[in-house]
Amino acid sequence: MKQKTNVLFLCTGNSCRSQMAEGWAKSLNLENVEFYSAGIEAHGLNLNAVKVMQESGIDMNQHRSQLLSEFSDINFDLVFAVCDKANKNCPAFDGETQVICHQFDDPPKLAQGLTDETRVLDCYRQVRDQIKHWIDELSQQLITSH
Repeated sequence: MKQKTNVLFLCTGNSCRSQMAEGWAKSLNLENVEFYSAGIEAHGLNLNAVKVMQESGIDMNQHRSQLLSEFSDINFDLVFAVCDKANKNCPAFDGETQVICHQFDDPPKLAQGLTDETRVLDCYRQVRDQIKHWIDELSQQLITSH
C-alpha cells in the first residue's frame, strides 16, 4: 500500500490564496494525498474568495482560517508557499519536507481602490483561475511521483 502524501498550502493569513489552492486540490479526490492550508497568521476567511470559488463549484463555506501551529502533529511531504511573505517567514520543517514557493498575486491588493463589485470579483477570479491551472499541473506531478 502506498504511503499517504501530506501537502500544505501556506500563505500569510490563510484567508484567500491558500484556501483556493486547498479547495481546488481537494476537489481532485486524489488517492493517498491529503491537502491542507494554513497561514503564518489567521486573518479569517475571505468572503470574495468563497464567492468566486462557489462560482466554479467549489464550496469553501466550511473552511476556516487556520494557523500552521494547528498542524504540528502532521508531517508534511510538500509545503507550497503561495505568497512571498509566507515563503520568507516559513518556519523550518524537518529534512524530509520539501518547501517550494509558487507565488500568486494577492486578490485584495489587486482589487484595492476598486468600487465596482464585478471588477473586484474579477481580481479574485483571475487569481482563482491561475491557481486552478497550477493545481491541475501539480496533480499530474503528484500522480506520477507518488
